[in-house]
Amino acid sequence: MALSSGRPGLRAGPSAGAPYRLSWRIFDALEAVAARWPARAEGTVKWLLLAPALLVVGLLVFGLLVMADASLRVMDFRTYQLSDHYATANYVRLLAWGAFHATLWRSLAATVLVTLACLVLAFPYAWALTRTASPRLRRVLLVGLFLPFFVGQVVRAYGWLVILGQQGLLNQALGLLGLGPYRLLFSYPTVLFGLVQYMLPFAVLMLAPALAAIPEEIERAAASCGASRWRALFRVVLPMARPGLIAAALVVATLTLTDFAMPAILGGGTNDFLANLVHDQFFRTSNAGLGSAIALVLTLLGTSVAGLLLALAGVGALGVRGAR
Repeated sequence: MALSSGRPGLRAGPSAGAPYRLSWRIFDALEAVAARWPARAEGTVKWLLLAPALLVVGLLVFGLLVMADASLRVMDFRTYQLSDHYATANYVRLLAWGAFHATLWRSLAATVLVTLACLVLAFPYAWALTRTASPRLRRVLLVGLFLPFFVGQVVRAYGWLVILGQQGLLNQALGLLGLGPYRLLFSYPTVLFGLVQYMLPFAVLMLAPALAAIPEEIERAAASCGASRWRALFRVVLPMARPGLIAAALVVATLTLTDFAMPAILGGGTNDFLANLVHDQFFRTSNAGLGSAIALVLTLLGTSVAGLLLALAGVGALGVRGAR
């Protein structure tokens, strides 16, 4: 039989005479409500839990519909108002606009190159992070992984301006060796370098859990069957790490394709991506119709890149239960 101290607000707990806290009372009340919750209302609870995510998706869809409407209207520069009638003039202009074609191919090429570079560089880092037996080395690798997230992308880009400028730290160091100065900024390779440096931690974060989920016993079993370290890596570990590789490629590719800061700062206005073109149309030429058309093309490209990766690897490659 439960014991009670006889005093209000007290109840038998971990120790006799301990006060029955308000938080415990709240949890007891919630437990009582849950015990009497009708089974037919469980579906309602699921929808209530999904409501915030559905709200965000709804806002995104609403924004896309607004841009789709604006993209079919031509800007009247006499009044700076969009026309009242629908037309495909903005999309026709994109098809014949050489600057758009150059920016499009520059963005797609950067997406492919940066994604491949990040996968190649992230795999050894994630491998060392998950396989090292030294706690000290693991802490150092973790600090090196998470430290870039405390510095914003714009700050990092301006940091590279200080390092790679004509009078920057790198050119000063080369000057001590009798070399340079070299023009290292405002070029396409510099933009790619900045993007790889920015995207690399994301790729490691996607890869590390996939590698950590692979038991080391599998590698030892492959070695006992006569497989060399490299053969075990390419024939056993890489196929098993496929979900992490696909997830890393998805994140890096979509972020690179839609990036704005690195091309704007390190590219110097001569190596713009599609996001920079959208910004220019909205805020420099005030052509909301053409800017919306480019934004929709960019959204379609990002969706297509993600769909292509999933089509090649299969949705099941991400480890989604029940997916094929």
